Amino acid sequence: MTTQAPKAHPAKGGKKVIEIRKALFLDRRIGFEPQILKDSVILYHDGIVMYCDSAYLDEAANRFEAFGTVQVVQGDTLFLYGSYLEYEGDIKLLKVRKNVRLVNKDVTLFTDSLDYDRVGNIGYYFDGGMLVDSLNELTSYWGQYEPAKHIALFRDSARLTNPKFVMYTDTLLYDTQSKISTIVGPTRIESDSATIYSTKGWYNTSTEQSLLLDQSRIINKEGDRTLTGDSIYYHKKEGYGEVFGNMHLQDTTKKVILTGHYGLYNERTNYAMATDSALAIEYSQADSLFLHADTLELITDSIYREMKAHKGARFYRSDLQGVCDSLQFNTKDSTLYMYQNPILWNENHQILGDTIQVFFNDSTIDWTHIWPNAFAIEDKDSIHYNQVKGRDLKAYFENKSIKHILVSGNAESIFYPEEKDKSMMGMNQTESSFLSMDFEDKKIQKIKLWPKATGKMTPLADLKPELGKLTDFQWYDYIRPLNRDDVFRKVQRKAGWDSSKRRSNRTTTTTTPPPVSQ
Repeated sequence: MTTQAPKAHPAKGGKKVIEIRKALFLDRRIGFEPQILKDSVILYHDGIVMYCDSAYLDEAANRFEAFGTVQVVQGDTLFLYGSYLEYEGDIKLLKVRKNVRLVNKDVTLFTDSLDYDRVGNIGYYFDGGMLVDSLNELTSYWGQYEPAKHIALFRDSARLTNPKFVMYTDTLLYDTQSKISTIVGPTRIESDSATIYSTKGWYNTSTEQSLLLDQSRIINKEGDRTLTGDSIYYHKKEGYGEVFGNMHLQDTTKKVILTGHYGLYNERTNYAMATDSALAIEYSQADSLFLHADTLELITDSIYREMKAHKGARFYRSDLQGVCDSLQFNTKDSTLYMYQNPILWNENHQILGDTIQVFFNDSTIDWTHIWPNAFAIEDKDSIHYNQVKGRDLKAYFENKSIKHILVSGNAESIFYPEEKDKSMMGMNQTESSFLSMDFEDKKIQKIKLWPKATGKMTPLADLKPELGKLTDFQWYDYIRPLNRDDVFRKVQRKAGWDSSKRRSNRTTTTTTPPPVSQ
């Protein structure tokens, strides 16, 4: 039976009632309060139009149930589809079930159970769902979406899938307009280049820029390089990270750690920089090296690494300590270069000059080259010092101790030979063009001077304090780093040696030493 839809009558008190716009069949049954509407049913309530195959309309309760092909239209931006709908007109609550689809411009939400609160303009699901926009696909067990604000919230096994990465978390806030996901809980982001772990921050899924907070971590795809920091601005597309607070970069393959309160890292060029309490730790051997400077740079590739320190460099290793204004170390040639007032310590030896090169063999010191104005000092007993200086000095090591010294050009020395009972005979002072010195059991065993040499032996009884030191002698024990933490100590160097200003007034007899056994 075809029935003309009745006109709606406003309820008392101005309450808006559900209107029947169309129904090809309408039936009222005795003992069954709701009206039965069938065939091309169209209902209207306060700005929304609802379509279905059939419905039960309870006018007294201002509610209805819809069956079949259900569609809800709100304006021209929100469309809701399903197989079953329950609508409460007084509280404006839609409950859509089975094959539910909510469409809002370029956003589509799929689920089997969706409640939509028209008052708050919020739709939420609680039995698994998926939201898809022009760029991402988001799934979770529970979720809600606010079309007017373009905001979606996902909880319980949330996942965001992007063509370039996948984000896993328990709680995720997502802006469908800006494509920014807000991280509000433990989150893992996996891509072909890195994995990110974060508990707080945001990630722009369109530009691949992000701000990661609270000691977030970025691990490269090989799993051997980790970047951590209080705040990390990370641009995945450019492979660039800027770290603010407690930066910690570790390369487990190259065995190096770089830390500081501010830093940069480029995963494409493998370049890293740290400043503000910067520290580098090289731990390829059991005896780690600790390096501090105002600014540290680290460059690595698949085989080698290069480290640079700028302004106020200080380093410590149990067998070797040093200070200088700047230094550079490259594993390609296993050489450490120290510039501007460099000082090197090994056991009770101090070596300084304008420039110092330290050569390593498998991370163990092999030999050093100091030029010009080289000066090596050995502390015998805090009063007497063995000394050797010259234009060019090479020191060779064995088992981390000095084994041999070769001085070329303007060689001067002061040393204290010993009797068999180890008592000092006196002070021997020499001058020559070249000098070599051999050590045995960490003591001077043999000295050779050539081609011509002058010297003088002074008994200890006749030795005046001012005669026991060569020109420019300085013992910088107060500057020497004493342990790994001491590399941060700021020390003002007392007036004295300055390799950048000092120039030798002596004339070198030759610049190339004749062959000598080493």
